[in-house]
Amino acid sequence: MTRISKIVAVTGASSGIGEAAARRLAADGHRVFLGARRTDRLRKLAEEITESGGTAGFRSLDVTDAADSRAFVDAALDAYGRIDVVVNNAGVMPLSPLAALRTDEWDRMIDVNVRGVLHGIAAALPAMRAQGGGHFVNIASVGAYEVSPTAAVYCATKFAVRAISEGLRQESDGSIRVTLVSPGVTESELADGITDPDARSAMRTYRAVALPASAVAEAIAYAVGRPAGTDVNEIVVRPAASAR
Repeated sequence: MTRISKIVAVTGASSGIGEAAARRLAADGHRVFLGARRTDRLRKLAEEITESGGTAGFRSLDVTDAADSRAFVDAALDAYGRIDVVVNNAGVMPLSPLAALRTDEWDRMIDVNVRGVLHGIAAALPAMRAQGGGHFVNIASVGAYEVSPTAAVYCATKFAVRAISEGLRQESDGSIRVTLVSPGVTESELADGITDPDARSAMRTYRAVALPASAVAEAIAYAVGRPAGTDVNEIVVRPAASAR
């Protein structure tokens, strides 16, 4: 099958799944545009992709800021002339029991995990409709299908991403493809943001068996690489040795 080079914007691209996805998509011949707050990491990643024969640009991005999300998409459009795919990957996971009342962390998860996805959709959807098509790949979690202790708010945000993705798919006339990728435990920096000591300890045990970020990048690349007319709606990827 002949590969078609696409313009792919990736949020949360400075580490973990976002970084792995950027590398894999660039290796597949797509031109990538990278967004995150840590521009030093983005610059290094873009340089490494370019040195390997790929094409990559980047811009600082705070997905909680709707205007900044629009500016990120506009920068990708200015650089490449169109935007074919947005990988809404940025996310945070500061787990804690509800009784701990860490309301600031709840708000942060809602802002990044939910509003961040909505901002990415709102920024790119008009351009995709104007050019006649596009593709959103929204990164959720197995937490979009089940709830576990200390993860109530995190799971709620991922249930929301699942609902938003399905709603967007149903509202599309077929020109806008929508894929939800839901990883199980994956090697990343997500757990580093857990401040609750009990939740942090439990997560160390839970994360004993984890996927490499490259495995999730493979799933993203698979969905992006499907031919026109094929819409891969949901992919759940877990470590083979994990029961959850």
